[in-house]
Amino acid sequence: MKTAKRKQAPEKTYPFIVEWTKTGFSAYSKDHAVATTGETLNELRRNAAEALGLLLDTPRKKVTAKQIHFFMDMRYFFKQYRVLNARQLAHRIDMNHTLLSQYVSGAKMPSEEQTERILLGIRKVAKELASVSLSPHN
Repeated sequence: MKTAKRKQAPEKTYPFIVEWTKTGFSAYSKDHAVATTGETLNELRRNAAEALGLLLDTPRKKVTAKQIHFFMDMRYFFKQYRVLNARQLAHRIDMNHTLLSQYVSGAKMPSEEQTERILLGIRKVAKELASVSLSPHN
């Protein structure tokens, strides 16, 4: 006789806003009075989980780094990652480059759908770059 598997509820996520600093990154919770810093995004995520766990003080369930969800302002993202050319990205995602430029500068705010479209394009480029191997000229 088969036993029915219980569906587990999706793990709760906690949104944090990320900003760049001279020494790395800082983040603050959108929903709780928690802020932290880190030299890398991985360190920042671990520190955010630890700080939020201390605030919530839930002995039965620990807040994990996987539950921390980072949000970055589009303007600061493109400023920080200048290697990602907004004009070329617009071409790749079939978006008017002037429109994307207005989003990046803050002159216009993208809809949720447009934001997702831009994010998918960024992730596609990141995936392509992650699969590349380089060799020296012969």
